[in-house]
Amino acid sequence: MSRTDLTFDSGGVRCSAWHFPGAGDAFAGPEGRPVVVMGHGFGGTKDSGLEPFAERISAAGVDVLAFDYRGFGASEGAPRQTVSVAGQIADFEAAIAAARRLPGVDPNRIVLWGSSMSGGHVIRVAADHPDVAGVIAMTPLTSGVAVSRAAVEHRDVGQALKWTLVGLKSRVDVARGGNPTLMPLVARPGEPGALALDGAYESYTAMAGPTWRNEVDSAVGLQIASIRTADAAKRLRCALLVQIADFDRYVPAESVVKTAVLGRGVVHHYPCDHFDVWPGHDWFERAAADQVAFLARTFSTSSSPDRLKSPQR
Repeated sequence: MSRTDLTFDSGGVRCSAWHFPGAGDAFAGPEGRPVVVMGHGFGGTKDSGLEPFAERISAAGVDVLAFDYRGFGASEGAPRQTVSVAGQIADFEAAIAAARRLPGVDPNRIVLWGSSMSGGHVIRVAADHPDVAGVIAMTPLTSGVAVSRAAVEHRDVGQALKWTLVGLKSRVDVARGGNPTLMPLVARPGEPGALALDGAYESYTAMAGPTWRNEVDSAVGLQIASIRTADAAKRLRCALLVQIADFDRYVPAESVVKTAVLGRGVVHHYPCDHFDVWPGHDWFERAAADQVAFLARTFSTSSSPDRLKSPQR
C-alpha cells in the first residue's frame, strides 16, 4: 500500500507523518472516507511497528495518518527523546487537524488509534472532541499508579529508586534549559532501562525502524505516574475498542478493564503479554483484524456525524 510523507505544525514544532490512503469505496461517504489518526507509545516512532497496522486499515478502505511526536523519530523539536504527556496530547490535537485536511477524507469521521502510553492519550483527547467517531486503545496505559506498582513488583526496588532520583534531576535540568539525562528505553533483564523485563529488548528492537533510538529521558517515569484516564473515559461519547493483553506485565489488565467499563467500550482479550499484539508476534493478525472489524461496525449504520456520536455498542 502506497503512502506519502507530510508534515504538520504542532505549537511551532514541525511533526513528521505518513498518509496511507484508503483503498476502494467500502467506507466512502458523501464527504469522503474516514481517517484513523495513529500515534505510538512512549519512545516509539512511526517506523517502529505502526505501518503494518496502518496497511491493514487502509487496505480495508479507511485512510490513516501515522505521526511522530515532537522530539522523536523524524519530527523536529528539542530536547530530543524527552516524553511530555502534555506535549504528546498537543501533537495528537494537531494531527487531528492535519488529518481533516487530507484529500479524500471526511473531516467528520475521525478515529483515534493509540497503544500503551498513547492508548491513554487517545481516550483523553477524544473526551474533549465530541466530534470524534471512535477510539482504538490497544493495551492502553490508563493508570500511571497501576503501572508504577507493576514496575516496582517486577524490578529491583533500589534500581527503581535510583532512576527516580536521576529522573527528578533530569526534569529540573530540562526546565532550566539544559539537556536531559538519558537512559536506555529497553534493556535485557538486570541491565538499566525503562523496560527491562524478559523479552522486552528483543521485542522492541525487532520492530524498531531507522529513526528509533534506544534512549529516553530518565524523567519518563514521572510522566507515566501522572497519567489518569478514568474521568476522560466517563466523558467519552464515541465508540471505543479496548484491546487487553491478559498477561501484560507492564500495563496491568485489571486497570485497563476498569477504564473500559467507564468508557462503555467493546473489549477484546488476548492471552498474551504486552508486546505480543505487535507485528512479528502471534497475536498481531488477530489484533489488527479486530481493529478493522471495529471500524466496520462503527461506520456501518450511517455516515452521518450525528449518528456516529452515539453508536450502537
